[in-house]
Amino acid sequence: MAVFEGTYQVLGSPRFAIVISRFNDLITTKLLEGCQDCLRRHGVDPNPKGVQVDYAWVPGSFEIPLVAAQMAASRRYAAVICLGAVIRGQTPHFDYVAAEVTKGIATAAMQTGVPIVYGILTTDTMQQALERAGIKSNKGWEYALNALEMANLIQALQLPASMESAQLRPSATIITEESWSPPSTTL
Repeated sequence: MAVFEGTYQVLGSPRFAIVISRFNDLITTKLLEGCQDCLRRHGVDPNPKGVQVDYAWVPGSFEIPLVAAQMAASRRYAAVICLGAVIRGQTPHFDYVAAEVTKGIATAAMQTGVPIVYGILTTDTMQQALERAGIKSNKGWEYALNALEMANLIQALQLPASMESAQLRPSATIITEESWSPPSTTL
């Protein structure tokens, strides 16, 4: 029995897509900057004029799942990263949008088999969103890291069995039952 874990190594020139909401762009542009920084530091060229990352700007978070699903269905991308911010207001609008975006992204990933990273901040206040978009830390970095790991893991899972038996999996870690230990939970 084997345990598969993705790594953050980039082999070849995988392509990524990033879908960004223009609504709450004060937040989403900061998330995008963190995302691009992480990709750059892990060997992916995030230049919009380059060939490794495509960008799609949508009006709001509600529109993200449709575009993410289309991009994933194209099979051009190793992973799709969704960036948005839904901030609670005085009406139930927040609950409807947050729930539908979450369901839509999950459905798109399941239907296409392509990793689609949920990078939608759902916060009670603008201050909380700002903290997550760079004041304290930048979640955009984490979202890109998740995309790298999932792209690597899916690639490893899809390799032919003959490559697995020859120990030729390019960068995912294969852990046997004997060498497995639970992940560390320390921060």
